[in-house]
Amino acid sequence: MKRTTPSFRLALIVAALLSACATTQDAAAPSAPISAAYKEVPPGWIEAAPADALERGPWWTLFGDPLLDDLAKRVEVSNQNIAAATAAYAQARAIVREQRASLFPIVSLDGGVARGGGSGASGSSRGTQYQIGIGASWEPDVFGRLRSGVNAAGASAQASAADLASAKLAAQGELATNYFLLRETDAEAALLVSTIEAYQRSAQITQNRYDAGIAPKSDVLQAQTQLANAQADLAGLERQRAQLEHAIAVLVGTAPGDFTLPATPWKSDALPAVPIGVPSALLQRRPDIASAERRVAAANAQIGIARAACFPSFSLTGSYGLGAARLADLFSLSSVAWSLGASIVQTVFDAGATRARVDQVRAGWEQTVAQYRQTVLVALQDVEDQLAAARVLERQHELRRQASEAADQTEQQVMNRYRAAQVSYSEVVIAQVSALNARRALVQVAVNRQTAAVALIQALGGGWQATPT
Repeated sequence: MKRTTPSFRLALIVAALLSACATTQDAAAPSAPISAAYKEVPPGWIEAAPADALERGPWWTLFGDPLLDDLAKRVEVSNQNIAAATAAYAQARAIVREQRASLFPIVSLDGGVARGGGSGASGSSRGTQYQIGIGASWEPDVFGRLRSGVNAAGASAQASAADLASAKLAAQGELATNYFLLRETDAEAALLVSTIEAYQRSAQITQNRYDAGIAPKSDVLQAQTQLANAQADLAGLERQRAQLEHAIAVLVGTAPGDFTLPATPWKSDALPAVPIGVPSALLQRRPDIASAERRVAAANAQIGIARAACFPSFSLTGSYGLGAARLADLFSLSSVAWSLGASIVQTVFDAGATRARVDQVRAGWEQTVAQYRQTVLVALQDVEDQLAAARVLERQHELRRQASEAADQTEQQVMNRYRAAQVSYSEVVIAQVSALNARRALVQVAVNRQTAAVALIQALGGGWQATPT
């Protein structure tokens, strides 16, 4: 048996002394501040059992709008934010492959030819040297440093996949919201068009009554003021519609100048019954939570990488080569040269730098844990907010409907009394403004219900899966 060298024995002793670094267990997965149930759940809502691995599906089809369906499909293909997230995910997967390759030996092949010569007091010489060789090196992953690197890269890739899902969900949700706001703008514009026509008739009535000497000039001026204000409001809606159309064009990856969205009937009563599940389901469904959890795992793997620096690193090398002065002699047995080697490297003293790096990555892990828990809390808040919005807006919609109907009747009655010279035109103006505001408020609460439904679907992670029967 060969005797070990003093330097090798010293490396073994140091490794044994530093073996305490391996006694610490990997950090456990972080807990999440999850409540048992949602506080703002409206009665009669559907429960579900979501799971992140299940297909979310085209949730926007629940609104029953074919044009929205088409636009949502274009978002997934052409949106540039999604394209950037897709590229980031592809990059993360490539990093995983690169890290996994470090577990295997590196084999290299080299060859060359050199010609040299010289002159001096001893004479001159010239010659040609041919060589070809193959070499290999391998670092055994004795203490798990390389495997931790693979795990870290894999977790980061999974986080990138969740980021991609988040980008898709954000773009699709923004599209649906802008689309419904545009349809609401069209509905308000239609209300104003019909109102302007009514105001024009009222202005003509006041002009006729003024010409007949039975109404003051102030009635005509009030009617003209009211008509001009309504026309100005309509112009403002045209500006708002143009901006929403441009935003939708960008979301579907089209230049705004090449995109037009025609006015079509708006299904304002299309409201899906969204299964909400239990709060813990968010941990499986929300892509931002999945991304935060995977970043915790990646940070945990970095702790293993930092700890591995406490231990010696090993490497094995080998080479086999041929060299000769003549090309014909290159492959003869006399030109063969080979070598095998092993090395071990252990840091004996670095003034605490290794321990500082371990503390550094552990603090980074604790930061990701806090960020993960904050993400969960914000997700719970999102769901509670949208559940409350759905519940309140449903009641508000009914009240707005009642107010609009009463305002319409009041407007008609006051106008009839004005024609009978029983009231002043100021009362007509008040009744007309009140009726218009009530109609617009009813339209606005309708779109608020739809956008709240979109926000709730986003808050739940972009979809759900009913409990199997």
